[in-house]
Amino acid sequence: MREMFGSVTKVEKQKEKGDFWPFVMITALIVLPIRIFIAQPFIVNGASMVPTFENGDYLIVDELSYRFREPARGEVVIFKYPKDTTKYFIKRIVGLPGETLSDYGVTLGPDEYFVLGDNKAASSDSRVWGPVRRDLIVGRPYFRLLPPKEIGILPGDESVRK
Repeated sequence: MREMFGSVTKVEKQKEKGDFWPFVMITALIVLPIRIFIAQPFIVNGASMVPTFENGDYLIVDELSYRFREPARGEVVIFKYPKDTTKYFIKRIVGLPGETLSDYGVTLGPDEYFVLGDNKAASSDSRVWGPVRRDLIVGRPYFRLLPPKEIGILPGDESVRK
């Protein structure tokens, strides 16, 4: 009988291959629901939210909170662009459903939000294309991963900044 040190027999190799697929399935069962229903990554594109968010900031977006409560004034939200729902935008809520915003000459419907970029001079927002319906709001930034010097929880949340 031969002794083997640091090598794997054919039976052990087959066992290792057999262990791979259950691992993949369990991982998919855990990760996919989180990715689809709870949180997903987004990369900021553009300067409309400067100085709060810079081009290239990498965010993890909380998609769960707004299933239990309504978005609030001052919160930053990620939403599907009303003119092309394949695109996502990031802006700050300044007007809530049912409000009249005399500065902008608009009265919001029962499920509409008025959103603006923090960098108003460089922002395409509700002033240009109108309010955002509630069903288009995806979530809020929960965690900023990049750039490293800006890592933090609830980036852009006014209550955290004060």
